[in-house]
Formats: sequence, C-alpha cells, structure tokens
Amino acid sequence: MKTDVEIQVDEAADIDPDAVPSVEQLRAWAEATLDMEAGEGSLCVRILGEPEGRALNAEFRGIERATNVLAFPLSSPLAPEQGILGDIAICAPVVCREAAENGAQERHWAHMVVHGVLHLLGHDHQEPTEAMRMESREQMILTKLGYPGDSRV
Repeated sequence: MKTDVEIQVDEAADIDPDAVPSVEQLRAWAEATLDMEAGEGSLCVRILGEPEGRALNAEFRGIERATNVLAFPLSSPLAPEQGILGDIAICAPVVCREAAENGAQERHWAHMVVHGVLHLLGHDHQEPTEAMRMESREQMILTKLGYPGDSRV
C-alpha cells in the first residue's frame, strides 16, 4: 500500500496565503510523519478558515469556537482494507495566532500536521500517560524534521 496525502486549502476562506506553508511542505510533513511511524494509507489535510473551524468543533466536540487542529480518523470496516486513514482539519487563523504568540510560525504548522497524523494513526492525549506518549512522539518527529523545542499543542 502506498501513501497518498491530499491537501485542500479553502480558497473561499479569509486565509492569508503568505501565512500558510505551501501545499508541498504540508504534504512533506504528513508523509514524513507516516514514514517515521511506519504508517501507510491515504489522508486529507484541509486548511480552513475560522467559520468552518468553529462549525466543525461545535458539531464534533460541542465547543463553540475554532480550534487549531481536528482529526477525523475513518472508522469504517472498509478503512483498513482501502487504506484510508481519515481527514485532518487545520484552522489557519487559529494556527497563525498561536504561531505569532510563540514566534515559531513554520514549526507550529509542522506540529499541527504531525499532531493530526498521529491522531489518525491512533495516538491520543485524553489520559496523562497517553498525552506523555503522544507528546514524546511529536517531539521526536519534529526534531527529526529539524524543529526542536517544546511540542505542546
């Protein structure tokens, strides 16, 4: 099975194209994460604006605000057979604000992609031990990608 990473950027959203990494860079981070985690399959990374981010977070998490990244693993009996991992939604305005606060624009974007891919591969951070394990994986991957530093979302 091969890896297939689709990148979608919501052209209708109010997203500063200069603030978002290139489609090639987003794809490279996702593919590298899959490679480092021995993951295979297809996934979609969607870069979206705040209204869509808010709507998704409200519908799927019951939180009435946009968040930085949401992952939607495909939970279908056909998912493993077809090699479909799921979808990742990254809210560009939220990520840009967070990156401006910590002064690491590119690293923060890489972190959001890595975080989302790890969720699609079954990692979670609901329990403290799971959170420590996931943060450790994120840190290792980000360091290998050339982005050392803190990996908290």
